[in-house]
Amino acid sequence: MSKRAVIIVDLQKDYLGSGSFPLSGIEAAAANAARVIEAGRNRGDRIVHVHHFSKEADSPLFAPDTDGIRAIPAVAPERDDTVIIKNYPNAFRQTPLHDTLQAAGIEEVVVVGAMSDVCIDATARAAADLGYGLTVVHDACATRDKAFGDSVVPAAQVHATIMSALEFGYGKVTTTAELLS
Repeated sequence: MSKRAVIIVDLQKDYLGSGSFPLSGIEAAAANAARVIEAGRNRGDRIVHVHHFSKEADSPLFAPDTDGIRAIPAVAPERDDTVIIKNYPNAFRQTPLHDTLQAAGIEEVVVVGAMSDVCIDATARAAADLGYGLTVVHDACATRDKAFGDSVVPAAQVHATIMSALEFGYGKVTTTAELLS
């Protein structure tokens, strides 16, 4: 059995163009994530889907009992996959993720999903801090433009800044093609 897990973070319908909180490039990111997942399954990697559920019923994002909390179809969990529900950006915080990975003997994680600068960043840093070898597949991640003060930071710049920081201090950042080659 592989000692690697593919962790799919928050690739849920609310992030699609038709969702309540669309991300820039989410369709391409989900398509790349699907390729990473398929390769992981073929390799025998553990496949772990982490879905964010809001605790507030009136939340504009990932509200309970809405279609927006469902997985994007291209990356929907399959029968043998693990699904973990989280309520915080860090997928390890108050979830069984670390225990699940430890029980499976996982030593390395490959992270894909959304948003690059929030849940991917928090989860990737936590994984590295917990001692996992870390690979983030940057073209299988997405975000959106972000406001800061009087400025709007374009999604591509937000994404590049986060990926640069992760590569500098936490692990490997690669493309889908590089990972699969």
